[in-house]
Amino acid sequence: MAHLQAAPDAPRYIIDDMVEDVLERLSFLRHEPRRALAIGDWTDAIAATLSASGATVDRRDPALGDVVFDEEAPYPAPSDYDFIACLGTLDTVNDLPGALVHLRRALADGGLMIACFHGAGSLPTLRAIMLDADADRPSPRIHPQVDVRAGGQLLQRAGFADPVIDSHHIVVRFRSFDSMIADIRAQGLGNCLARPGAPLGKAALTRAHAAFEARKGEDGKVTERFEILTLSGWAKALRPPKF
Repeated sequence: MAHLQAAPDAPRYIIDDMVEDVLERLSFLRHEPRRALAIGDWTDAIAATLSASGATVDRRDPALGDVVFDEEAPYPAPSDYDFIACLGTLDTVNDLPGALVHLRRALADGGLMIACFHGAGSLPTLRAIMLDADADRPSPRIHPQVDVRAGGQLLQRAGFADPVIDSHHIVVRFRSFDSMIADIRAQGLGNCLARPGAPLGKAALTRAHAAFEARKGEDGKVTERFEILTLSGWAKALRPPKF
């Protein structure tokens, strides 16, 4: 992805949507962070916006080799961030509850986290095409995804206060199977399973192209859907009860 994004015409509509969503929510909440952490925003748009308002911003990008959410040496460590943005990362970690706990612990009292990533319901057309291509021997082609209900349970389990969970979708029309796959790869959305299915052979690839063509509408394009799940929550210290 890092290599493909160097092209001037590289698709960025997924990350652009996430960045816009995060900044709109931050503005609506009137939360003005002084020290922030941006994870996974390889456009640097969030860091640039926050820096322009006087915030100190730390950047971490797993796509560029930064180690994030390592079980042996977890990052972020307990700290004093008053805002954390995490884009397109949490859906691919091995221990999602643990990653959310690390994020919660990295926030100062009163700090806010907003995380956007691909949720359940994403890529239904590609899933169907892959089932047709694999025929009677289906293989895992897309990593597991989190739905809205599970997202809320995860935030509560990690200790976030006032959790908000919602989702929206992006609809994209593709003219060819190759262009669909190219867009997915260029945005880092490909199969990241440790044990992915076997590569498509020539016959399976032919079936995939045929399945794509069979789904074309009157305009000669196929619709694909990207579901974006957004989790937000606050870090609030527990107050001792009054007697």
